[in-house]
Amino acid sequence: MSYLCENIFRYIMFAIVNIAGQQFKVKQNDELFVHRLGGSAGDKIELSDVLMVSNGSNVTVGSSAKVQAEIIDHLKGDKVIVFKKKRRKGYQKMNGHRQSLTKIKINEIA
Repeated sequence: MSYLCENIFRYIMFAIVNIAGQQFKVKQNDELFVHRLGGSAGDKIELSDVLMVSNGSNVTVGSSAKVQAEIIDHLKGDKVIVFKKKRRKGYQKMNGHRQSLTKIKINEIA
């Protein structure tokens, strides 16, 4: 049974894509959070900066493949607290930040 599972996962098509300055490994029907993209919810986007495509034993580096995705939602991430303190000086400063994110779904790797 484990041999069968290994062979099935070996032939799943995936791509390494550069989205907003970050590299992601994506497969079809994946949902992921990326830095805020332009567009509204429901818009289709095409990611043309594909670094690598793998389809089983066939690996293509620097290909002209396209990845089709759909914007699901715009939202904010969890709050990150930034706390600065200098001991024995009475200096304390607290600041917070919430990153703007976009949730996208990968529809097709072509």
